Amino acid sequence: MLKHRILTVDDDPDILDVLSLTLSEFYEVIQAPNGQAGLKMAQTQSPNLVITDYSMPVMDGRQLCLALKKDVLLRHIPVIMLTGKGEMQDKVGGIDAGADDYIVKPFEPTELLARIKMILRRTERNLDANPLTYLPGNVSITEELQHRVSEKVLFAVGYVDLNKFKAYNDKYGFEKGDDVIKETAKILIRAVAARGDGNTFIGHIGGDDFVFVSRDDQADAICQQIVEEFDRLAPSFYNDEDRQNGYIVTKDRQGNTIKAGFLSISIGIVSNLHQKITHIAQIGEIGAELKKYAKSMEKSYFVRDQRKT
Repeated sequence: MLKHRILTVDDDPDILDVLSLTLSEFYEVIQAPNGQAGLKMAQTQSPNLVITDYSMPVMDGRQLCLALKKDVLLRHIPVIMLTGKGEMQDKVGGIDAGADDYIVKPFEPTELLARIKMILRRTERNLDANPLTYLPGNVSITEELQHRVSEKVLFAVGYVDLNKFKAYNDKYGFEKGDDVIKETAKILIRAVAARGDGNTFIGHIGGDDFVFVSRDDQADAICQQIVEEFDRLAPSFYNDEDRQNGYIVTKDRQGNTIKAGFLSISIGIVSNLHQKITHIAQIGEIGAELKKYAKSMEKSYFVRDQRKT
């Protein structure tokens, strides 16, 4: 069974040594000397939990916690803040920054281990995130759609899907396919950050299927940026030979050798601007139709439902 990975962040080498001795029997431990280095490590090493000191140079624990909670791909990681004895302001500051728990130094190893176990168990139970992209999964997507329908506000739902992804996976393998999916998630995040607002939602349905929920007047601009950035990056997913050819040689489902063009992206926009939506099942049905039409264009394309009721 794989051990959970814990990132410990502290500018005191002695504290890092104590944490390593306390945790290494039960967990994989990675360490950083300040918040800035800890943030970079969190972005590359995907820890299951972060233990950070509050007072550090370069970037303190509060700033690290804020940075983690602002990052869509990292905000799911629970944070335990280490504070000095009697330093109430540090405890308050850590919790305000989004820390999940705090423990006072010097700490009792058994207490720290118990808290870690509790937080990891709680996180795994509550975490509805895709394990590849860490974007919210189907439970959260359903809740978001139900909330928008119940609130009776104008909204748009973009159903996003990759074209020719199976052919790419067959040629380059699942690891490269996973890289494409993760990069697609980042493209969506950047587009929503640039064209949406704080209430825009992004979810990962599974595989190469994503969804975003935004204000109706933001949806087209979000889609346009997604399409343009995906098409700009798509050639980088291929080796030099395939990039020069503009296609890959693979086999279809019947075993016939075919030439498949580069990956592209299709988006179907469902909106309640011109029609009444009373149930989330309507959104899925309309979205499937629109996405099928967009995929028939054989290029990156987004289409908006124009039907009126």
